[in-house]
Amino acid sequence: MRKNSIKNTRINGEVLRELSNIIRGEIKDPRINPMTSVVAVEVAPDLKNCKAYISVLGDEDSQADTLAGLKSAEGYIRSKLAKNINLRNTPQIRFVLDQSIEYGVNMSKLIDDVNGPQES
Repeated sequence: MRKNSIKNTRINGEVLRELSNIIRGEIKDPRINPMTSVVAVEVAPDLKNCKAYISVLGDEDSQADTLAGLKSAEGYIRSKLAKNINLRNTPQIRFVLDQSIEYGVNMSKLIDDVNGPQES
């Protein structure tokens, strides 16, 4: 299976949806911020590995705690994923903190500062 095939894209979408549901509804770890979302998922073509990009609304301590909580719950998440999605292999999940939303907000603020107040 090629990296950007239709099947791989469909598997990425399905894993993203299930991961979001599991993190939002089934994990009771107090370290995980309630404002945590799964931004993107990249499942390898051989279905052995998976990178899950996580966005956390909060300060750096909250982001670090959330990442630690997700890493400790990885086995539980993987077993739930195996139960909910029928794949040949259940991928090993690696959580990566996604800074793109924070970066976009920061850039937007900088652009507004450069433009200054607009007069009409």
